[in-house]
Amino acid sequence: MKQTAIDWLVEQMFKQGYFDGNKPLTFTDLDHLQHQAKEMEKEQIIEAFDEGQEYEYQYHINSAPKFYSETYYQETYKKD
Repeated sequence: MKQTAIDWLVEQMFKQGYFDGNKPLTFTDLDHLQHQAKEMEKEQIIEAFDEGQEYEYQYHINSAPKFYSETYYQETYKKD
């Protein structure tokens, strides 16, 4: 199961103690975390586009989508 960029960012901030009030969040820390989250989001968008292209091809060949977007999201990002 994959993790969204936002889930990752919040998890990192909890792990590093920014939400317990004991550790100040500096601009440098925030900038670093934001950069990592944006890179993760970029990779997820590229992957989603590539998979969308594949499903679009399958749709035109077989006249039926291989996956529905809601099913993809649930299987990829939802935690049980």
